[in-house]
Amino acid sequence: MMNQFKFEKLIIWQKAMDFGEDINDISKSFPVKEKFNLSSQISRASDSIALNISEGSIGQSNPEQYKFIGYSIRSLAEVVTCLFKAKRREYITSEQFDSFYLQSHSLMNMMIAFRKNLK
Repeated sequence: MMNQFKFEKLIIWQKAMDFGEDINDISKSFPVKEKFNLSSQISRASDSIALNISEGSIGQSNPEQYKFIGYSIRSLAEVVTCLFKAKRREYITSEQFDSFYLQSHSLMNMMIAFRKNLK
């Protein structure tokens, strides 16, 4: 059962899946008071990246996929803002922030390049 769906072959989907798991793991270390706030927000936003990539790839047209990649990019921007919040609140180290920031930037560039090819 490998590559049954079109999106499974997409490198951006694979990277977004890994990124979402890494974000989920780090959010578990946030204070308990953030469970329904920042922890939940960053996890949901990071999951939305891969979810929107897959949803768009099932669509019937490039404009549909283009739209959903846009949603993924917005979710990634939300994750980055949550990372800034986590760093300011000292829930993550500067090194952790820098690592996630670089991963985010790389994924953003990949999604933008992918989206350009849909026009």
